Amino acid sequence: MTRRRVERAQFRTIRDRVFAATTLAGAVLLALAVAACNPQSGQPKPRLTLFVGVDSSGSFRTSGYYENALSFLAHYIYGHLNQLGGLAEPRELFVGSVGGKNLDEPKTFHPIHDFAGKSVEQIEANLREWFPPTDTLTDFNSFFQQVARIAKERNLTLAPITLIVISDGVPDVGTMAASAGPNSRYQTIDLSSLEYLSKNVTLRLAYINPKVGEKWRKHVPRQRVRMWTVDAEVMKGWTQQIQPGLQIEQQEHLWKWVRDNVDYRVRSTAT
Repeated sequence: MTRRRVERAQFRTIRDRVFAATTLAGAVLLALAVAACNPQSGQPKPRLTLFVGVDSSGSFRTSGYYENALSFLAHYIYGHLNQLGGLAEPRELFVGSVGGKNLDEPKTFHPIHDFAGKSVEQIEANLREWFPPTDTLTDFNSFFQQVARIAKERNLTLAPITLIVISDGVPDVGTMAASAGPNSRYQTIDLSSLEYLSKNVTLRLAYINPKVGEKWRKHVPRQRVRMWTVDAEVMKGWTQQIQPGLQIEQQEHLWKWVRDNVDYRVRSTAT
C-alpha cells in the first residue's frame, strides 16, 4: 500500500510538471502570435534620413544670422549623430548648399561619414570650409530635386525623411516672376519631387522672417509634405540654453530646446 501511494505521488508530480510546461509553452506561443499581429510591438522604429540645406547667399549673410546659424547647425548635427537628449539618430545624413552662382547648379552633398566621430568644433570648422559665403543666389528647387534624386538612388524612401534648411527663406527668381506679384516668387517653389518620396516627409525652415514663413505656409503649393518654420528671433535663442561648465553631452536644456522648437513633430499637412 505504501508503495502504491509513492507511485501515485510520483505520478501526480510528473503530471503537474507536464501541465505547467504545457501552459508555459502555450503562453509563449500566444505572446508571439500577438506580437506578430501587432507590427509596433517589439520592433524598432525606422531611423530617419536627414538632409540639411545651408543657405550661404548674400541675402542670408546680410541678415545677421549666418554666423549664429552655422554654429547652431554644428550642434544640431552633433546632437543627432550622438542621440543626445532624445534626438533621433539618423540612418543617413547629407548636408548640401541651397543655391549657388547659377540656377540649377549641382552641389556636393556631404554624407554622414564626413561628420561621424567629430566634435562640435570640428563639424563647425568643416561647415565654414565647405559652405563659404560666396553663393550669389538661393535656389530651393534645385536643392529639393537633388534630395529626391539621392533618396531614390540610395533606396532611402521607406524610412521617414526630414529636410532642415538654414535660410532666410527668400527665393531668388527672375524679373518677370518677381514683377507678377509679391507672392509669385513663393508660388514658383516646387515641392513636387518630395510629395511621394516617402510616406513621411517633413520640411523644416529655420532662421526665417515671420512674414516669409507665412508666405511659405500659404503660397508654396504642397499636398503631403509637412512643414514647420522657426523664426530667426527664436532660433538665435539657442545659445541661451547652454549652461556654463557642463559638457556638451550634459546640456539637457539645449537638447530639450531643440526638440521643442526645431524638431517639433508636425502631425498634419494642413496649410
